[in-house]
Amino acid sequence: MDAGLWRDLIHPDVSLLEKIIRPILVYLFLVVSLRLAGKRELAQLNPFDLVVLLTLSNTVQNAIIGNDNSVTGGIVGATTLLVMNYIVVRFLYSHKKLDRLVEGDPEPLIENGCLCEEQLKKELITLTALEEAAHKQGFASLDLIDRAVLEPGGAITFVGKQPQPEEQRFQEVLERLDAISRELAAIKRG
Repeated sequence: MDAGLWRDLIHPDVSLLEKIIRPILVYLFLVVSLRLAGKRELAQLNPFDLVVLLTLSNTVQNAIIGNDNSVTGGIVGATTLLVMNYIVVRFLYSHKKLDRLVEGDPEPLIENGCLCEEQLKKELITLTALEEAAHKQGFASLDLIDRAVLEPGGAITFVGKQPQPEEQRFQEVLERLDAISRELAAIKRG
């Protein structure tokens, strides 16, 4: 094989220090940008959000690798991103206040069965999107929900007003079985 091919594959076109600094800067920019964009961007993606995230990754690619298309340069950039993420996650794990600042707080979307419309507007969550998320968690309608919370990671957690119909039926069956057991025990004794 040609020696130039191996050089192009292995030898980075920019310095190793630049290869490490570029991904760190892009990582920090993306963490701050996604935090400012809101929690919805992280988990409740609509087609437009997905397009933005996909093109965002392509847009910052050159910022991470620069003019370097070598395998070594790509490995150094990817390794730097992974190490940076590992350090940040470990650091935030032991610094709860800073973690809350970066991650944010849970935001109520439904309280005591009432929609928090201002919060829904702030997070850009439509009623249709909220209903869809509720359906995915087994709720037939928003009328069955006592509380809904947008978690820092972007997931929506729902708490029902009362036991779900399946849970009610299960409890009724258990009560009937207990009654039958008591009647059988009484018949055996009598």
